[in-house]
Amino acid sequence: MREPRAVPTRSPENAGNTARAPRAFASDRAEEAEDVFKDSAEALSQSDVTPEPRRRGGFWRGLALWTGGTLVSLGLGLAAERLIRDLFARYDWLGWVGLGVLGIFVLALIVLIVREIAGLMRLRMLDALRERAARTLVSDNLKDARAVASHVLELYSGRAELAKARDTLHGDLKHQLDGAEMIRITERAIMAPLDRKARALTAASARRVALVTAVAPRALIDIAFIVFESFRLARNLADLYGARPGLFGFLRLVRAILAHLAVTGGLVLTDGLVEQLVGQGLAAKLSARLGEGVVNGLMTVRVGIAAIRVVRPLPFDTQKSPVVTDFIGDLTRVATEKTAQQ
Repeated sequence: MREPRAVPTRSPENAGNTARAPRAFASDRAEEAEDVFKDSAEALSQSDVTPEPRRRGGFWRGLALWTGGTLVSLGLGLAAERLIRDLFARYDWLGWVGLGVLGIFVLALIVLIVREIAGLMRLRMLDALRERAARTLVSDNLKDARAVASHVLELYSGRAELAKARDTLHGDLKHQLDGAEMIRITERAIMAPLDRKARALTAASARRVALVTAVAPRALIDIAFIVFESFRLARNLADLYGARPGLFGFLRLVRAILAHLAVTGGLVLTDGLVEQLVGQGLAAKLSARLGEGVVNGLMTVRVGIAAIRVVRPLPFDTQKSPVVTDFIGDLTRVATEKTAQQ
């Protein structure tokens, strides 16, 4: 039996006769099309999509704050001068004591102002260092990578617990010619131990919030302790990563804390919400107070994660960024142990 094969139904001569010639048109029939994209761009530029103008009043607001601060400073100066004069009028030795105390107060005030300025500069330096490191991971610039690594080493030069990590990093950077890899080596050597301590601080703070919420008799006590613990956690994390912000620098971290307080103050816990957060079936084993403690602990974790991302001098690349789910197991274990004790 022969294999099947295709057999043409028409001869090659007929196929050639039916071939169609390419079509063409006269050049006088060509028309120039309208540029719709140009008109669309002009219409878009004239539409409501244009950015809003800057709000006015910034100059007058700054002028009002400056003049008001000047008047308050002059009033305080006149009050201090009148006080010292009255002390001298009463007793000479009392006047000299008051003058000495005033001098110490002025010196302490100058030191506090200098520390506030230094704290703000450190926060800006950390932001600039983190942005430069992120750009270096993309550009692979060796010069920028060496600058970032030297800044990180200088930032933690006085930390005794990182002495071995600094020595190891010095040896690894000498033979490294890849900019992005230099940033990764610096993160693994310096940031990894700090990240572990930051996770431990956040977990400990969340556990304290969960336990206090479970045993506190009043909601006002819960809120007050959450405020205190959130501020302390943010301060400890800032000190851990070398930010050490002052009063005004610390306000940058308060944004995350205020968001946390807004959620905690108006949160109404239900069994379904606890099930979504800590797992199916666990909510049935927890009391309402313990469930509320777990949720408040998770909110504290969010504050810690926000603080870590603000004050960490290098972006997360080789190390895993902490997330809320990493702390759920610890909090639920604390809740179940508390339930077993009850």
